[in-house]
Amino acid sequence: MSVRSLCLAILSFGDATGYEIRKESTEGRFSYFEDASFGSIYPALARLESEGLVTVREEPQAGKPARKVYSITEAGRAEFIKSLCDPQAPDTFKSPFLLIALNAAQLPPDVIRRALERRKAQVQDELRLLTDGEKDNECPHPGSKWTRDYGIACMNFTLAYLDEHGEALIKIAEEAARPIAAAAE
Repeated sequence: MSVRSLCLAILSFGDATGYEIRKESTEGRFSYFEDASFGSIYPALARLESEGLVTVREEPQAGKPARKVYSITEAGRAEFIKSLCDPQAPDTFKSPFLLIALNAAQLPPDVIRRALERRKAQVQDELRLLTDGEKDNECPHPGSKWTRDYGIACMNFTLAYLDEHGEALIKIAEEAARPIAAAAE
């Protein structure tokens, strides 16, 4: 998904400022789909506006510059739906934790234990965000519940895997540390 499509997706849920689009793409319900920086959002919004896919209005603010609020047009909705019909790119997954796991044999066991606990805490936090979203029934998009449930299933699987197999990762670090400790004696 491009930043352009991400902006249209967020705007299909309602009007938003560039700041609100950024927040939704980093912390909100759209944070699972695409990374978007302010440096990519604002140029995408400018292009979308010039193409007639979004409109912008300025709202005055006391003591601040007017804020720009973007709205999707019918042409923008059609373009967004068209973009969803194209074959999607493969999902991407990046994990600093997995880099630590890959190198477990080179790390002390306590580093692996801490990394496992941090990862579990991160997943639990993510799971809380997703399950708190279950209370949000104001979303008009029927796919929202299915998408949230998919995320919850993925997080639950991750936690179960870490619980079931975390000790094996620690053991890799412990076994690699034995020859080093023996050589030091």
